Amino acid sequence: MHVLVWVAPGTWPAAVAAARHRPGEDTITLVAADDPAESLPSGPLGGLMGRSLRDPLPELATLTAAEARALLGQAAAALGRPCVTRLATGPTERVITAAAGDADWLIIARDGDRSRLGPHSLGRHARFIIDHAPCTVELIWPDTAPGLGTIPPPPDRRR
Repeated sequence: MHVLVWVAPGTWPAAVAAARHRPGEDTITLVAADDPAESLPSGPLGGLMGRSLRDPLPELATLTAAEARALLGQAAAALGRPCVTRLATGPTERVITAAAGDADWLIIARDGDRSRLGPHSLGRHARFIIDHAPCTVELIWPDTAPGLGTIPPPPDRRR
């Protein structure tokens, strides 16, 4: 089986840890995205360069190509078994989804609000990838999953 692992800033250690549990005969490819659009300034400075429709999460820093290559090297060392590394250039959600086209299994970690259960625990990249991946997706929490008490109460339907 061909397993693809999304190596994203802030969440890659958990994704690589999940990949370590894959059977020895699986081939593993670690992929990171070099997304030039993500490194454009946001906020008032970004406004000078045109409307900014998206702001990356502060804890998920954008990577230069050199930083992404270094991160892939760290992830490969942490995996501790033979693997292929791949740096894909372009919009993160698009290049990771395209890379999944050759995979049987994709491992990704939640990239959104990790303080509570719910749809916001998926950032825009992970949401797109999950919705469009042409293979089985293993979605993991990068940290300990929040408790069931973090689910919001149901809406009041008596009105």
